Amino acid sequence: MATNFPRVREISDPYGEVLRISVEPHPGGALVLIDRPNAQGSGKIMLDAYGADILLGYIMSARLAVPGTMPEEEIGGAFPTRFQLEPGPDAAVIIDQLNDEPALMILAALWDRVYAELCIVCAHARELGRGRQAYLH
Repeated sequence: MATNFPRVREISDPYGEVLRISVEPHPGGALVLIDRPNAQGSGKIMLDAYGADILLGYIMSARLAVPGTMPEEEIGGAFPTRFQLEPGPDAAVIIDQLNDEPALMILAALWDRVYAELCIVCAHARELGRGRQAYLH
């Protein structure tokens, strides 16, 4: 069965925190959207396949670093973004789109599930990118 796009999944933790991750075709290949639909004032993050891959690695690095710290990571391109670890008592990965939108926070309680979902999303994003390249040639 073929995947229908946009592909949308919601991840929630036992405390009611919900994170929505979707992937859809985009002229550059794929667009990954991440938001917290039940959180007032939370930003909506847009990433290409490259940004989604960086977030995937950053979440795993943050998981290994806590309770310590780690440097932030910043990317350019179509969707400039900064990834930061907030190591405090409620560790979180902060994703700042470097625009006027509020940053998005992914609490440590969701890291494992978000990481697993991003593994699938990144595969879809790469395939959408390959399909786009084949169409252009």
